[in-house]
Amino acid sequence: MDYAGVASRAVSNGEPGLVWLENARAYGRMQDEPTWVDQQAEGSNPCVEQTLWDRELCCLVETYPGRHDSLEDYKETLRLAYQYAKTVTLVPIHDTRTNAVMMHNRRIGCSMTGIVQAVARLGAERFFRWCDDSYRYVQYLDQEYSRKFRVPRSIKTTSVKPSGTVSLLAGATPGVHLDHAPYYLRRMRVAEDHPLADMCRRAGYAVEPDEYSDNTLVISFPVHVPGQTRRKADVPLREKIELAADMQRWWSDNQVSCTADFDPETEAQELPELLAAYEGRLKAVVFLPAQRHGYRQPPYEEITPQEYHAVLNRLRPLHGELRHELEDEFCDGAGCGLSAWL
Repeated sequence: MDYAGVASRAVSNGEPGLVWLENARAYGRMQDEPTWVDQQAEGSNPCVEQTLWDRELCCLVETYPGRHDSLEDYKETLRLAYQYAKTVTLVPIHDTRTNAVMMHNRRIGCSMTGIVQAVARLGAERFFRWCDDSYRYVQYLDQEYSRKFRVPRSIKTTSVKPSGTVSLLAGATPGVHLDHAPYYLRRMRVAEDHPLADMCRRAGYAVEPDEYSDNTLVISFPVHVPGQTRRKADVPLREKIELAADMQRWWSDNQVSCTADFDPETEAQELPELLAAYEGRLKAVVFLPAQRHGYRQPPYEEITPQEYHAVLNRLRPLHGELRHELEDEFCDGAGCGLSAWL
């Protein structure tokens, strides 16, 4: 198709995001033959890392391949991640229509994050061999545990989440994305009555009303990435898209969630050509202008070292407790009723 109109709109503020629904319905990994197991897919979750049928829920778990010294060690983590995700599909949903879809598809998403770091550490060729080998290992696990659980095979098993906070807490680059900048603000949105908001306010963090959502607060955290050599702005747009396509080829049979920042002055004209070139290699992509994107309180905002230290100097230690009251429905004491299955 002619992507000129869509691209011109994306240049202004990043909207709309794009999903090639036929690719998502037909293919698992884009290197494999089409199977059409997802033919009834009607869309995806909000960040597009999982296709979904009507009333289907996503089921995701994250792993960090760049933190492992060997493929065998990573596979052990992947086995535990798979077991967790597959076990979640055994838990019935209160909505009978959702439950029927979930029981049929058993869809899971074993996700990788810190991908840029893993490529830098292992080298691209070795890392993608890891992806291919690990994907086949997940298929082996699904065959064995589906038989053991006496449930259907999962129609899809792997994803790449956008990640964000989960990765940043572990010091990993999020999903297929690079670090934003050497110094930046990371903003987090919480409900206005969330206890974290008061804790952060007392500790000196900036806490302000969300300009887009009612009853929501935005907390800004200063971040410094030590030893960083390449930030988002240093990497060409095509390289960002190529990495997403590689992960869609070698790892993800669901989707790769990719928000590709671009320089509106020098790279905007490339968007129609890139979309046409990658329409057979991607299932989804979102573009975001690196400057003048028009969004207030963006999730990431680059700041200077001086601004970073000014914020840091007014911070105090966080004090307080965050409690979650959960009903322990399946586990009792030190043991869990599902552990024998694993």
